[in-house]
This record gives sequence, C-alpha cells and structure tokens, in this order.
Amino acid sequence: MSLRRTVADLYPGYFALVMATGVISVASYQLGFHWLGWLLFGINLVAFGILWLQTIARSIAFFPRLLADLLDYRRGPGFFTIVAATCVVGIQIMILTKNFLVPAILWAVATVLWFVLIYTFFAAITVRENKPTLARGISGAWLNTVVSTQAVSILGTMVASHFHAVRTEVLFFSLSMFLLGCMLYILIIALILYRFLFFSLTAPEFTPAYWIDMGAEAITALAGATLILAAPQLLLLEQIMPFLKGFTLFFWVTGSWWIPLLLILTIWRYLWKRYPMTYKPRAWAMIFPLGMYPACTLELIKAMDLDLLSWIPRFFIYIALLAWFITFSAMMRELTRKRS
Repeated sequence: MSLRRTVADLYPGYFALVMATGVISVASYQLGFHWLGWLLFGINLVAFGILWLQTIARSIAFFPRLLADLLDYRRGPGFFTIVAATCVVGIQIMILTKNFLVPAILWAVATVLWFVLIYTFFAAITVRENKPTLARGISGAWLNTVVSTQAVSILGTMVASHFHAVRTEVLFFSLSMFLLGCMLYILIIALILYRFLFFSLTAPEFTPAYWIDMGAEAITALAGATLILAAPQLLLLEQIMPFLKGFTLFFWVTGSWWIPLLLILTIWRYLWKRYPMTYKPRAWAMIFPLGMYPACTLELIKAMDLDLLSWIPRFFIYIALLAWFITFSAMMRELTRKRS
C-alpha cells in the first residue's frame, strides 16, 4: 500500500496505540520493571511521532476526508484519542525523565485541541439533519470524549506544581475537567447500556471500543486519585476531600464491575459467534483499558492507603503486557504484509 493511501485512510482512533503503550509503560515502570517501562517509552515516542506526522499530512492533503470522519457518529469520537495520547506521552515523560517543560507544552497543546474537538464534534452532531438510530449511532468510542477530558485533568494536575504563578488556576481547571469527565461518562454510559439491553447486538457490532466502558472509568479514577494526592496544593481540594474520595472510589468500583461482563461478551464474540480474530487498528481500544486498570489502581492505593488492593496491579500488568504484545505483533505482521 502506498504512503499516500495510508495517510488518506488513516483511522482517527489509531492514537489508542500510543495511549495503550504509554499507560502500560508507566504501570510497568512503577511496578519495578524499569527496563520494560523505558523500552515501551521508546516505542511510544516513535509511534506518537509517526501518527502525528500522518495526521498533519492528512489534514493538509485530505482535509475533506478528515472533516467527514470528524463529523461521523462512528469515526468522529476517535479523534479524541489524539488529545488523550498527547497527555499520556506527557505523563510518561514526567514520570520516567522527571522533565517538566515538554509535558507542560504537551498539556497546553492537548488542552487547546480538546476545546476545538469537543465543541466542533458536539455542535456538528447536534445540528445534523440526518441522524442514525441510537443502536447505529452510539458506540464505546464515544467514551473517548471522557478519556481525553480526564487525561487533560491528570497531566494538568501533575504539571500544576511547576506553574508557581498560576498553580491555583491550573489545579482548579484540572478539578473542573475531572468533574466534567464524570458527567460525560454518566450520560454516555447510560446510552450505551440502554443500547446493550434493549437493542439486538451482533458479533460485528461488539467492537473492542466497548472496552472503553471500563477504560473511561479507570482513567476517571486515576484523575480523581491524582487530585487527591495534589490536595495540599489547593485548599478547595482539601475541603471537598470526602466527596473526591467517594467519587473516585465509585468510578473504580464500577470500572471493576465492567471487566467480567466485557470479558464474557468478548468470549461470546470470538468463540461462540466465531468472529474472525484479524488485526484492526481499533483493537488498541481494548488494550488501553487493560493497561489503565492497573495504572489507576496503583494511584488509588497511594491516594487512599488501600494496600489490600496491591495484588490487582501486579496481576493485571501481566494481562496487559500479554495483550499488548499480541496486538503489537499482529500490527507489525499486517504492516509488513501490506508493504510486500
């Protein structure tokens, strides 16, 4: 396949590759697998750079197609992975290299991009005349709006301590983004669950993007835990600490509830319905939640002294790593096949 065709057909949600690799890198590093964290960090920087270059090239050479994707019910939410991935790389850089300047720049870029995407997408979808039914229009990919919002909150909280002049404002903005992300999740997940329970669901329709049902809650719990740990820097956070802890634990518990159900549905799709296990870029939407769960649990343990949960990240990191390796290998085989 030619490079031009690759750029033209670029899947908007491909940045989930960066999100998945980045969060597994951070979780591995924090669990003591430093060499693995650095290895995934290097891979992620390469993937991040390539995807950004392809996206920029697509916006220049194929802008009508990019705009059509952005305004599409199915493909549009994938653009929010660009925001989340940019923040995840910033988080990686802060944790692994202790650098502040680059993450601060990435946070600013992600924040501006979030504002552009969130209002463009929701406004365009709202005024659209020909709309699909709920069953055809909603998908797990819509929760990328939540993931991107919470990613901006997390990185903002982390860089706030370095913004001495406007630290209070940055932390308040991060808290506001956290609360907005919570609101978006509650609204969207209600529609998704309604679609699950009251409309027929075929194997092709249950895409890996539905794993974001859990991933969005996991990153919400991570955003809450990050704010809890930053509470000494802002009086307001200390004043609402009971609410913040309760809401954070609420999202972690609900995210944990989703895991068995999503696993059952995945088994139903591939084993019972025998849906072919071929590589598609959307597969990374499943790997990200598997990596986010141990990452958010690690932060939750630190924020709330919940040592009884310490076995969870040490167990789930191996599942996330295995899933990442299988998907990455499949992606490389697919790319090799297309270029041969």
